[in-house]
Amino acid sequence: MTEAPILTTPLPAAKRGRRRDGAPCAAEYHAGYLAVLGERVRAARVRRGMTRKILARDSGVSERYLAQLEAGQGNISIGLLRQVAEAMSLPLGELVREGAERPIELTLLVQRLERLEPEQLAEAARLLTKQFGLDRGADRHDRIALIGLRGAGKSTLGKMLAASLGRPFVEMADEIQAAAGMSLDQIFDLSGQAGYRRYEKRALERVLERHGRFVLATGGSIVSEAGTYELLLSSCYTVWIKAAPEEHMARVVAQGDMRPMEGNAEAMEDLRQILLEREALYARADASLDTAAQSAERSFSQLLQLVNEHAK
Repeated sequence: MTEAPILTTPLPAAKRGRRRDGAPCAAEYHAGYLAVLGERVRAARVRRGMTRKILARDSGVSERYLAQLEAGQGNISIGLLRQVAEAMSLPLGELVREGAERPIELTLLVQRLERLEPEQLAEAARLLTKQFGLDRGADRHDRIALIGLRGAGKSTLGKMLAASLGRPFVEMADEIQAAAGMSLDQIFDLSGQAGYRRYEKRALERVLERHGRFVLATGGSIVSEAGTYELLLSSCYTVWIKAAPEEHMARVVAQGDMRPMEGNAEAMEDLRQILLEREALYARADASLDTAAQSAERSFSQLLQLVNEHAK
């Protein structure tokens, strides 16, 4: 029978503090997650009418280790957890995901949606949004958000559009720094990617609360955080500002930022891969505008036309 080293995770009193951004420290966060994971495994086992002995037999994980896991004290490997999930005919993702237990209706809905083709998923999203008012109603056209990779022209076009419409222009990076009280570099140094994502969502929520009408230029990676991106899509009329990879890179370098090229001979290939990975996410925007080989004035004219057509 497979047995993993038993690693307990007591929480030393000295490590129960909070980070500067108010989030739990690493040890506290880890211990809390293990407790949630353990309770989720126990609840799933009980719902299936399985004793711990039966689950141990079917999963190949010892009964003693399962007891520690369910108590929130077993730091299980992903391989063994997969065995436990398979023994209960449960998707691994249902055990390891963050957040509270999902209602069964939501779990079944997700399973049905997973069987749809990409085009069908897009249509399902539109139907749900329309049926249940998830687009936050008629104020959505007053809130315009530009998404896309850095160097596409979001800030340039956003400022021009805001001036034309008489609305405030909001730079997401500035809002994130204001919410955190520190620079972006400091956020990543002190809180990492997870900390940045928390500040990003907090900043977006604050912009939505403070402004009824605006033009927003977002960070290129906002589409990678599902919760934040869904909030953006449901609250704002979104336009994907895109360009060829070479133009993205050239514009960033023209702004005086050589970081994309420093120490990375494969920077262009990396950029192409990022665009490829995010393409389906960016494509969820209400509209798209290709700025490749176009002047700022020409791109702005097309953007203004898109916005005006949406407002009709």
